[in-house]
Amino acid sequence: MDARKRVLLVEDDLGIAEILRLHLADEGYAVEHAADGHSGLALLERGGSWDALILDLMLPGIDGLEICRRARAMASYTPIVIISARSSEVHRILGLEIGADDYLAKPFSVLELTARVRALLRRVDALAKASRIEGGAIETGGLRIDPLTREAAIDGHRFDLTPREFELLYFFARRPGHVFSRLDLLNQVWGYRHDGYEHTVNTHINRLRAKIEPDPTVPRRILTVWGHGYKFAPLESNRGGGTAR
Repeated sequence: MDARKRVLLVEDDLGIAEILRLHLADEGYAVEHAADGHSGLALLERGGSWDALILDLMLPGIDGLEICRRARAMASYTPIVIISARSSEVHRILGLEIGADDYLAKPFSVLELTARVRALLRRVDALAKASRIEGGAIETGGLRIDPLTREAAIDGHRFDLTPREFELLYFFARRPGHVFSRLDLLNQVWGYRHDGYEHTVNTHINRLRAKIEPDPTVPRRILTVWGHGYKFAPLESNRGGGTAR
């Protein structure tokens, strides 16, 4: 790991912030802390390139959701982990929808947070390395995925993906025909094992299908292999035949 990855921590609880800062520093990260939304956004916009943003939702001033939205509107991509006392599924989905890479509900294990940050940065580095080695964008069956700009389009029409949806689609597209179980995908795309969270894969697959399939009820790009998992099939190889969901 790069010993000086830069992490911006935006958390108004000073006790929690100090514990996180100490543990992240022990991992070798250079951590800068902001205790309110205005300061956090200012650091994000003026602080140069950040390797990760750890973001509370309930902040004085600008709230975490707005900071997340602003971060995703910036030209540079910053991995985001939301930490929040809002633990409902609605808030979790909302946070991921507006662009967060991960979401941890309070109270959480500091060791788990550092593990997730480490896995997230490792995955981002691997994605960048793969794009350099493989020459950048993948084009297949009218679908174009560019890991450098993190943009995706079908027949020239761009569509929005959350960070995790993008990484899941790019992972599949690089390995057409390979079957992956839900645990395989959790390990490879999420970067670590989420015991008991296999349903997360199902949710992301369904959301991804809704965006890339001509008919999400009869998927032709991301196929279910019953009893085994999922695989990616270039659209050309599917034409003229039905596929299992």
